[in-house]
Amino acid sequence: MNKKPAAYLLGAVLAVAAAFGAHFEGQRLTAYQDTGGVWTLCDGHTAGVSPGDTATAAQCQAWLKQEMGDALATVQRCITAPLNIGQLAAFTDAAFNVGPAVVCGSTLQRKANAGDMAGACAELPRWVYAGGKVLPGLVARREAERKLCMGEPL
Repeated sequence: MNKKPAAYLLGAVLAVAAAFGAHFEGQRLTAYQDTGGVWTLCDGHTAGVSPGDTATAAQCQAWLKQEMGDALATVQRCITAPLNIGQLAAFTDAAFNVGPAVVCGSTLQRKANAGDMAGACAELPRWVYAGGKVLPGLVARREAERKLCMGEPL
């Protein structure tokens, strides 16, 4: 099998997911607490972030690329059914934002792997809580992911 088409496809998925995630995250070069109280930098980077930390735009871009790549690998590991670009990008953004639980060990995973993509996409809007509260920003993001997943206009 020629690996170039697969590499281009993955590159396209990462580009879509990274742009999607960056839109909802917004880039901040100084550490801040997100709505769930987690110290965050850049476009959603949280690993090792402490109050007062700063980053450059180049570092933010590198973290986003790495972390979206990790999220994509998680999706590919846990969802074995074929996915189109929109589905793969939507699930990758959700895994980046929520963590692996959204696609590994979830109802979304079970439905996707059973071939029920509409049902899997419909699971995304359930992941809207932070700190035990429904957050409007997460509601908007999950709805946009659901539309991307279903191939609907954003």
